Amino acid sequence: MTFSLIARCASTGQFGMVIASSSPAVAARCAHVRAGVGVVASQNVTDPALGPLLLDRLAAGEGAAAAMAALISGRAHVDYRQLLAVDATGGVAIHSGRQVLGRWAEVRGEAAAAAGNLLADEAVPGAMLAAYVAAAGAFGDRLMAALRAGLEAGGEAGPVHSAGMKIADRLTWPVVDLRVDWTKDCPITALEAAWAVYRPQMAAYVQRAEDPTVAPSYGVPGDR
Repeated sequence: MTFSLIARCASTGQFGMVIASSSPAVAARCAHVRAGVGVVASQNVTDPALGPLLLDRLAAGEGAAAAMAALISGRAHVDYRQLLAVDATGGVAIHSGRQVLGRWAEVRGEAAAAAGNLLADEAVPGAMLAAYVAAAGAFGDRLMAALRAGLEAGGEAGPVHSAGMKIADRLTWPVVDLRVDWTKDCPITALEAAWAVYRPQMAAYVQRAEDPTVAPSYGVPGDR
């Protein structure tokens, strides 16, 4: 019911992920990023609490592999979970339990990982990672290229209805948190459209938070 890619950008230090699913509001439950700490995807039969718990371990200084091993050790229902993590040094860890649904696959790269379940083709995560590595442009552009590649490689076995992208930079809040929570059309196309609108405005929203006195005009009706 999900395919995703998580990564740390070597040039900016940003953490980010993209994800899509046949289920509604997938990014609301499965996408977890924290500036300077890491990124976690918690998917399949999802427990959203696992994302923050794993990020807390990374923040405490554990690497991705050690944090993942400690988190899943003795935990109830862990066989139903599919978890991905990238830490502040680019370390990667993945857990795919024995009860992961349908056709599933996972791949590891340099400071990046991709995985999915109920896939149309086991090649989907590999296609996502290859597209991310090959893509040019900003970190968000590369993440979106990965999501599109996952869809074009087959995506889920059934129709996809929700998608999201989340990126953490140096701030305590995500600089990108874009979601398409439900559509009968292609949510990845809708997410690409949202990113195209948001991308040129992203820096201005950061500036408004840090110093609104020098922020550009809001450019909306009623603004003077």
